[in-house]
Amino acid sequence: MESYAAKRVVVVGLGASGVAACRLLARRGASVTAMDAKPAERLSADARALTSAGVELSVGGHDGAALDRADLVVVSPGVPMFAELSRVEARGTPIWGEVELAVRSLAHPAPVVAVGGTNGKSTTTSLVGELLAASGARVFVGGNLGDPLADQVDERFDVVVLEVSSFQMERVDRFRPKACALLNISEDHLDRYEDFDAYARAKGNAFARQQQDDLAVVPVGDAVCAREAGRGRARVVTFGAGGDVHVTPETIEFRSKNITFRRSEVALSGGHNALNVAAALALTLPFDVTESAMRGVLATFRGLAHRMVLVRELGGVRYYDDSKGTNVGAAVTAVRGVTEDKVVLVCGGRDKGGSYGPLVDALRERGRAAVVIGEASDLIASAIGDAVPVRRAASMHEAVAAARELARSGDAVLLSPACSSFDMFKDYKERGEVFTRAVEELAP
Repeated sequence: MESYAAKRVVVVGLGASGVAACRLLARRGASVTAMDAKPAERLSADARALTSAGVELSVGGHDGAALDRADLVVVSPGVPMFAELSRVEARGTPIWGEVELAVRSLAHPAPVVAVGGTNGKSTTTSLVGELLAASGARVFVGGNLGDPLADQVDERFDVVVLEVSSFQMERVDRFRPKACALLNISEDHLDRYEDFDAYARAKGNAFARQQQDDLAVVPVGDAVCAREAGRGRARVVTFGAGGDVHVTPETIEFRSKNITFRRSEVALSGGHNALNVAAALALTLPFDVTESAMRGVLATFRGLAHRMVLVRELGGVRYYDDSKGTNVGAAVTAVRGVTEDKVVLVCGGRDKGGSYGPLVDALRERGRAAVVIGEASDLIASAIGDAVPVRRAASMHEAVAAARELARSGDAVLLSPACSSFDMFKDYKERGEVFTRAVEELAP
């Protein structure tokens, strides 16, 4: 366990993970400066309360002098590189993310399972946690999903299961998961990264320090994911059609355990979720999870809020909340994954870079129409062209009303934005909640 006593530490970015990092460091005796570019009145109550724990707040910009004095800098995942940070890094000051800090600081070290990928991370992470808990393990589940690990480092866990984002993996130094998955990789966050390879490399940092007794889980036949897994020395296990955990239209076959699950017995539906289930099963290999525990969990686990959730059926039309579909790849999977023949897609938000071409292709195949909202509406409407009819909306309620007009009996209305939420909403959860309210308020 790392010691921070009397060290001068600057934490940059005061979202949930930054606040948790400050609290951890203050408990461990560090002299902590909490820094955020936002003014004090825009910080959360938790961030403002850090002063009561002896943390010094530096807000409204980046204090270069405080950074220059630091023995360690901890950077929140939402903070991109800036000039003062580059200078500190060039001088050799360690710069960690909250995940690196938290794993190094565990009072009772435990094996780590890391789940990365462009899409499916939250579902797979949660499912792994359920599978391990059903086997009797005391499990922490969090990271990019849910609670920051830094708030729980003094607890005793048998396994730590973390959803890890590319942003979080930019700043790891000793992070070495016992089992690590890269579920898939498609264009995302190109507003942050120079190109697709830089994005993939950030994802792949999770594998880099794995050793021969560790496990790397990747989709069968995916050259980019395999390349990133190959940066470490872990044993590679594949999932998907023809993989070590083999997926067919009817079954999921856990070959090394000689266990077959019929997909009709698995609560999660859809081809993309069959792959998530296969990856989750593979990640349990280093641990003692019984067949009965697996079957019990797979029969009951139905996924997460705002991830392909049926909100309502009205007039023969089903309305689905997939607000967590924050990139083009996720939206494509959602459009192609619904059981209805045609989809009216509600999409848009803050553009993240990359092409909307794959989404347009999916709409040509399955789309009835599209309703576009937010800052990216012009970009998306231009990309769609005449592939399907396009309607613009100024609010989510207006978008839902327009989607109802466009849909026919037997169709799906699907919120899968392909963009981040920050132009109109606090986060994807608020966006999904507003969509759900708008749907529930539709008159019969």
